[in-house]
This record gives sequence, structure tokens and C-alpha cells, in this order.
Amino acid sequence: MNEENKLNYLGEKQEELRFSGTFYAAKGNEILEGSSGFANRSEKIDNQLNTRFAIASGCKIFTSVAICILVEAGKISFKSRLKDCLDIDFPYFDKNITIHHLLTHTSGVHDYFNEEIMDDFELLWKSRPVYQIRSPKDFLPMFQYERMQAPISSSFQYNNTGYILLGLIVEQVAKCSFSEFVEEQIFHKAGMRNSGYFEIDRLPEMTALGYIDDSEGNWKTNIYSLPAKGGPDGGAYVTAEDMFRFWEALTNHQLLSKEMTQTLLKPREAVAAEDDIYYGYCGYMELDDDERVVKFIQMGYDPGVNFRAVYYPDTKTTIVVCSNESEGAYELLKEIENII
Repeated sequence: MNEENKLNYLGEKQEELRFSGTFYAAKGNEILEGSSGFANRSEKIDNQLNTRFAIASGCKIFTSVAICILVEAGKISFKSRLKDCLDIDFPYFDKNITIHHLLTHTSGVHDYFNEEIMDDFELLWKSRPVYQIRSPKDFLPMFQYERMQAPISSSFQYNNTGYILLGLIVEQVAKCSFSEFVEEQIFHKAGMRNSGYFEIDRLPEMTALGYIDDSEGNWKTNIYSLPAKGGPDGGAYVTAEDMFRFWEALTNHQLLSKEMTQTLLKPREAVAAEDDIYYGYCGYMELDDDERVVKFIQMGYDPGVNFRAVYYPDTKTTIVVCSNESEGAYELLKEIENII
């Protein structure tokens, strides 16, 4: 199938899936990209190739890279304990929690959004004004005085609080805001010119609004469903091509040394019920029978946000799918994987 036929096929699939968003796929000299749906439904403004999308937890890898930058600078280590890194009291947290535990979701700290117990992120904000959540410290009342939800190092359990804590460590060590650090040390160096941690009530041009649909065909934007500004556990805005640039910069050692990049990308924790899926400092990855990484996997889900991306190290293939609806990115990504 030539490039034109592939794009025609993907155009048909976008229509079939009623996909709203943008995709970008690169393998060698071959690039496939496209967009469909509306960035703004009310004004009927189309999504375009350079539209910015929220990616929810898809940006946890930025937090991990930020920590690795500080480790390389000798300011902290992966063995550094949480209690030694932050001037904040967590009376019920295990005193032996390290940065390694936080990165690998094995700290056991109380997760302010435990996805094994609740599946609707929007419910968190029924009694808590989202417009007040604009920095990592704003999340503290949601977990600071809570007890551990599991013993330290017991098993992998996806944990958003752990990444808020990592962001607080970045702020204290780097002596600047988390978003400033990531934008300067990662986005700027990777050439991600259109990406940033934008406030949902102050979005820049070419940014898609997120949409939530109900079973009766009604819809609303997600402005009251998410924190006003994203942070260490999720919420950055990117273009699909910028995420390609991120993987290019990371794997070409523009962000970290070769040794530290290998540390970031190393498999660490087996994910329960998934024999071939592991987690590392960089996120999820699929391994083959020889325990070699087949692909690195990024995913993000919020009300009105759906993001998937994969990077295949052997062929240096990157596929990024961003959507401003709650579903659709995974299905389109699988179609692109099948033809590329």
C-alpha cells in the first residue's frame, strides 16, 4: 500500500470511528499525518495538523525526564528518600519511600485518584473547585494527611499522587515552578515549540477544547472536569508532531546522556495481569520473549481527553494520536500500526 492509499484508508477509518483529533506517524522517511473533527464545536473550527491537545497522563514521561535531569546534575539520586527531598510533612507516609518508588508506582502512598476504585476523574471536583488547582502544591490537601494505601515496594499500583510528589521535588530542587522547568529543559531543547502547561481558562490559539458526550447525544466541554492547569501527573498540551520531536530528542540523547537515557528506558516492574507489559521510569513498554523492548507506550485518559503514542526502538517508528474526545485514540492508533 503506497502513502496515498494509506492516507485514504486512514481517512475512511477516521470517518468510521467519528474520530476527532490529529495523528502523526513516522517510520524512516515515511510520514503519515492527518486530522478530523472540531477543535471548537460551537464555532465549527476544524482540528488541524498543528492543533494542540491535552494529553492527560501521557505526559508523566516529562516528569520522569525532569527527575533524570536533576539526578544527572548530582542534585538528587534515585535512592533519595522523599522525606529528605521535601520540606513538607507527610505524617502517615513510610519514611523509606524513595524517588525510585515514586517513579515506578511502588511507593504505596494514598492515590488521590485511585483508578482501581473510581473511574470518573470528574467526580473529584464535585466538592473541590477546579479553578484553584494550578500547581503541584494545590493537590496536597487531597493526600498529605492520608494513610498509605499499600506497603512500600509491595507491587506495581498505578499512582497519580506519586507523580505530584515528584513534581514537588523538582520545584524544591530546581527552585522554580515545575512547568517552567519542563518547558525550558525539555520542550525548548526538543524543539517542541507548540507545547506547554496551559491553563484551561487561558488557552492559547490553535488549542482544542475537550468534549464530553453523553448517551443521549448531548455534549459539554471539560472545563469543569479537570484541574485548571496540568502538572506532574498529567495535563500538558502538545501537538502530535511535537511528541514525535520529543522521542527524536530523547533517543538522540539531546535531553539526557546515553547512559541516563538507558536508565530511563529500562524495564522495571511487571504489570499485573499483563505478561508482556512492564513499567519503567519512562512508562509502559511491551517486551518480547527474549525480554527485549518491542515498543514504548504512552497513554492518557481524562474526561474529553484521549491520547495514545508508541515508539518502536528497532525501527525508530513513532505513532502519535491525540483526541479531544474521551475515546478514539487507541482504535485509530491500532489502524495505523497495522499499515505502517
